[in-house]
Amino acid sequence: MATEHYCQSSQASGIRLCALKFVRIRGHEREYRFAQNVSSWIAGLSWVTPLGSGVDSVWERLLAGERPPLEKLQSEHNAASYLVHRVPDHATKNLPPHPRLRRASAISRFAAAAGLGAIADAEVAPNLERSALVFAISNGGVIYTRRFYSEIVKAGAQSASPLLFPETVFNAPASHLAAILGICGTSYTVVGDGAVGVLALKLADDLLASGQVDTCLVVAAEEIDPLVCEAYRQWRLLRNSRSPENGRGMIVSEGAGAVLLSRNDSGCEVKKIDAGSNFFRRAEASAKLRRTLERLGLKGASFCIGSANGTFVDAAERRALGENVRAYYPKLALGDSIGASVLWQVIAAVQGLRTGRLPGSVEPVRGSRAIVLACGVNQQIGGLALCSDREKYRSALS
Repeated sequence: MATEHYCQSSQASGIRLCALKFVRIRGHEREYRFAQNVSSWIAGLSWVTPLGSGVDSVWERLLAGERPPLEKLQSEHNAASYLVHRVPDHATKNLPPHPRLRRASAISRFAAAAGLGAIADAEVAPNLERSALVFAISNGGVIYTRRFYSEIVKAGAQSASPLLFPETVFNAPASHLAAILGICGTSYTVVGDGAVGVLALKLADDLLASGQVDTCLVVAAEEIDPLVCEAYRQWRLLRNSRSPENGRGMIVSEGAGAVLLSRNDSGCEVKKIDAGSNFFRRAEASAKLRRTLERLGLKGASFCIGSANGTFVDAAERRALGENVRAYYPKLALGDSIGASVLWQVIAAVQGLRTGRLPGSVEPVRGSRAIVLACGVNQQIGGLALCSDREKYRSALS
């Protein structure tokens, strides 16, 4: 007799996920971790970024040192302005004319473009009846949420729009994407800070290891709104719009990332996922990051894709990594997409292993292991280790 239990516990602002399997054998209970002997493989990748949406084309632009244009977003309420990176219109132009997308907010459109792109990128089309969807999100559909409540404040509860209300919940983008893809089974939405993508990947890894599904699509997306920017400004995390060249403070960006995980050998293996921990003071961040790196096996890694974004995270990661570790920070080029940022980091790590190159360096990548390290501004930390058969990738690309 076997029973399965999935538990989800919360600590401070983070979520710790664990999956346990209990098997009764001759009256005794044994406990196994699902992911102990089961590997997850990356079968498909896609992203929607301020530099476009093609994985290879965006990577080539990053290798060439390109950065997306800076735009100033104005607040209607306090005359404040914020530096942001916007997704260009052409990045989502190939979306299918699905009824779900007619009134969908930008975050849902970004998610749909990335999710469909990751499935199209897979060599073998996944069986959607045996697939799950895990969505990572931080701020959610703020544009429609602000409109919905603004109308209520101005004109009373009777003015609440039934068309806008469904878009105000965190799982709205996941619902749209599942309907577009035809995924009728497992669908989760995980909410957190800039490290939430690690938790989403961990949940997907556990679902695959449980045997309930054969593939799991992990998608993360964010959209820009003055309300979100104002919150980060009040936390003193944003870059000053009057001195963009300063380098201090984060530039908020929008977009989405998607990773299709499979139980079949697809060339790039997720060796280990560390759901991480929480820090309650910024001074604790570097020590927590160091422990995460130790658990992931930093010594054997060719490089690390970090989450430095112009805030206190930069110094914390530098102290944790030390001077001799090769690192690349996509957020410094693309901006911080918050909830979507970890999947952008994963794609950058895979591309670094595939091409043997990292932006900002002419030295080729040696080795086949990479670390993705995530540190959010709301005290969440996590990471994962990837291992790639580079020769397989290079033969596929040639």
